[in-house]
Amino acid sequence: MIRQLAIVGIGLLGGSVAKGARAGGLARRIIGVGRASERLRPALDDGTLDAAVTDLDAAVREADFIVLAAPVLAIEGLLERVWRAAPDGALITDVGSTKRNIVRAADRLAARRPLAFVGSHPLAGSEQAGYRVARADLFRSATVVVTPTEATELAALKKTTEFWEALGARVTSLDPETHDRTVAAISHLPHLIACALVDGAGRVEPAALELAARGFRDTTRIAAGDPDMWTEIFLANRDALSASVEAFREALADLQRVIDAGGVDALRAELARIKATREQLR
Repeated sequence: MIRQLAIVGIGLLGGSVAKGARAGGLARRIIGVGRASERLRPALDDGTLDAAVTDLDAAVREADFIVLAAPVLAIEGLLERVWRAAPDGALITDVGSTKRNIVRAADRLAARRPLAFVGSHPLAGSEQAGYRVARADLFRSATVVVTPTEATELAALKKTTEFWEALGARVTSLDPETHDRTVAAISHLPHLIACALVDGAGRVEPAALELAARGFRDTTRIAAGDPDMWTEIFLANRDALSASVEAFREALADLQRVIDAGGVDALRAELARIKATREQLR
């Protein structure tokens, strides 16, 4: 069991980690860290947290397991402070949706002080944000990707994997570079496309959105996500995202050429091929 779990950032993901850890009895003591005490108060009042503090150094000083649940660019900045303040033997992980820069920063810090770090990315969440939508079961049956490197301690990787599994997740492993290319294609690109669809519909016909029904709303739901969070994600993974955008442009252009050619059989064959690929998703 974790003696003291410190979670930096008590929003949707960090709050859900705290609620899941509390419900599963994974830690004797859970400390929440945030910039404003009033935003931490609900998690303290409902018993999810044992303590809520705004002093990062004090929160991690006695923690043996630390989860960084801040935005991706903030995690990079927080790592150095956490590295200085955390005790010997502490294990640090995160929930960032990009991994290369975070893992590289941790590797640089580990060269100066040998703390354990394992990058994590839970593929779970919502277009909504904040502790009010946090759930103890958010990670149940969700995939969590861990991103160890050659320098990662096997004991730290095992403990991190067991932590996510105890929250109900399925854990898989990728190197940080492959992870970032993968999520650019399956997460970051779809969000960008959803934003473009909303914007594009209004450009085609200004009144179009007034008639938007379930299909359009379902397709573009994620465009309602937090602009601050997605700005950081897009910028942190911009090279992999740009490559995914180019691949999407090619796929869209191929479909457009088939449509412009007017061939029924060719178009049906393309749509059937894509449909079969989509149906392989579970």
